[in-house]
Amino acid sequence: MLNYDPLACLPSSEELPDSDDTPVDNELQDLIPGLLKALLAMAWPERMDWYFGVDMGIYYDPDLPPIVPDGFLSLGVERFYDENLRPSYVLWEEKKLPILALKVVSKTYRGEYSTKKAEYARLGFLYYVVYNPFRRRKPRLEVYKLVNNVYELHDGNPVWLPEIGLGIGIERGTYLGIPREWMYWYNQQGQRFLTPEKDKKLAQQEVQQAKQEVQQAKQKAQQVQQEIQLLRERLRSLGIDLDSLS
Repeated sequence: MLNYDPLACLPSSEELPDSDDTPVDNELQDLIPGLLKALLAMAWPERMDWYFGVDMGIYYDPDLPPIVPDGFLSLGVERFYDENLRPSYVLWEEKKLPILALKVVSKTYRGEYSTKKAEYARLGFLYYVVYNPFRRRKPRLEVYKLVNNVYELHDGNPVWLPEIGLGIGIERGTYLGIPREWMYWYNQQGQRFLTPEKDKKLAQQEVQQAKQEVQQAKQKAQQVQQEIQLLRERLRSLGIDLDSLS
């Protein structure tokens, strides 16, 4: 009996473009997802069941073009596909819809709060995150969660994402030598995961502090020796020799 596999007729990830070839018009659309990906690798060093894509096409229908969020997180998949890594994310191969999609708004509005949000809701992404660095009167970060097929806005900064086990938020920091507002992952206590630059800075501070503590200990030891010597001389003046007592 012939076994028919309909998935075998679909194009593979190697045969599909990895993005929609639309250039980013804001460098943050590349840097912010890149930072989140780097932080995940530090937060989950032992886990191999997650993938974070940056400006990568997500194919959900072989007859339609992909959706291309600035970043997306998928859980329950192989972190590394093979040594050549993923050229694209194909749902009929991965069999896992990403749990979170990220859009970084540029000065050219592209429907992030309307048509794109509706599209991600229709596809079933649990979280839809929008960051607009140009906003002044409204929150720059909005985190939506899909409830009964409709996105509900979650207040707060950071916002805890229980299905992921991390929080996401924004605050000022330094990444790649650039001091500004960045997006970070947070633990349940609301503490953000440090960037490699911050880790290096903290390590330098700890080394400097250790040097200071060693220097203070040496100075204290010298002071104690001086006090012992003064005591010995005082006792000798009274006719007491500590060396003879021993």
